[in-house]
Amino acid sequence: MKNPHISINQVSLSVGGRSILCDIDAQLSDRRIGIVGRNGSGKSTLARCLCGLIKPTSGKVILDGIDIYADRKQAIRKIGILFQNPDHQIIYPTVGEEIDFGLRQIGHTAAQARDATRQILTRFDTLNWLDRQTASLSQGQKQLLCLMSILAMEPDVIVLDEPFSGLDIPTRRILGDVFQSLPQTVIHITHDPEAIETYDQVLWLGAGRIQQIGSPSQVLPKFMDAMMIASGLT
Repeated sequence: MKNPHISINQVSLSVGGRSILCDIDAQLSDRRIGIVGRNGSGKSTLARCLCGLIKPTSGKVILDGIDIYADRKQAIRKIGILFQNPDHQIIYPTVGEEIDFGLRQIGHTAAQARDATRQILTRFDTLNWLDRQTASLSQGQKQLLCLMSILAMEPDVIVLDEPFSGLDIPTRRILGDVFQSLPQTVIHITHDPEAIETYDQVLWLGAGRIQQIGSPSQVLPKFMDAMMIASGLT
């Protein structure tokens, strides 16, 4: 799978006169991209801008020539987001209905959507979840359901916004293995440098601004030093 090209062009966002993102400018084309920063640095806001869920005050996000915010119909075919809390993402009462919904949004017929839903559930050995109530799933299972819903739509890019938050260690390991095996470009938003230390490219975001872009070995040690200084540990 060819890596898509994401161009973040001078993206700024202000809410109520407060600057959240300021002149974010970056070219992203690696297969595994990490975006790291402290809580409140603007990471999740940037994730939503990348997926076209929030309109920047100024600037644009272009994915393979598509303006992600302006062309939502094409955007949902190109990029998907896995939110930090799956309860904010799940809409429908059963697993099958939840996966079907996204497929219908991109133009599948009811029959096509149900067939694709069965295929993705079979891929993850969860076909017995088809008619299961989403409310009965564990937090990790809900996160897997959200991921399957995205993968069924076959986007080129998947954004993970703190996907391990609130999960136990075994579930984190299982999902981590799934994320690593994905053929799509993955953009992983996190405050944990360990989660992205094997990635191809890292963008360090601080106070809504890019502090540094480079390889994990270039960026993460400086980020961790800054975290220690901010915590008063040096």
